[in-house]
Amino acid sequence: MDKVILIASFWKKTFGGLSARYLIRQYLFSFIITLPPLCTLIFKFKMPESIYTVIALLILWGLYPYSRFVYENVISYIVGDNTFIVSTETWLVTKFFTMVICFAFSWVLAPCGLLYLYFQSSKLG
Repeated sequence: MDKVILIASFWKKTFGGLSARYLIRQYLFSFIITLPPLCTLIFKFKMPESIYTVIALLILWGLYPYSRFVYENVISYIVGDNTFIVSTETWLVTKFFTMVICFAFSWVLAPCGLLYLYFQSSKLG
């Protein structure tokens, strides 16, 4: 029974470390990134091997908010309180590009974010 409580505590401290509002927002953006390749795989390719790609996309979709959390914290640390004035088009292209990069590398970035959330929440209580 202690193992179950320990595992539940671990899950709550890691995956429960971000606010619901933040998670919903990031999952929506992740869904927008996931949808085109997912639809292509489902409707165009009828190969049984494509199920592995679908599973990989769903895993990346699930990890995306935590990778984006890492990215935003690193950028916040680097940039600080500075403000950059750029055109809207440049900002949108850059934002979309960083979102795709965070999505593609969420399998690497998300564990860092989950570890940070675990230790941060352990420190708090």
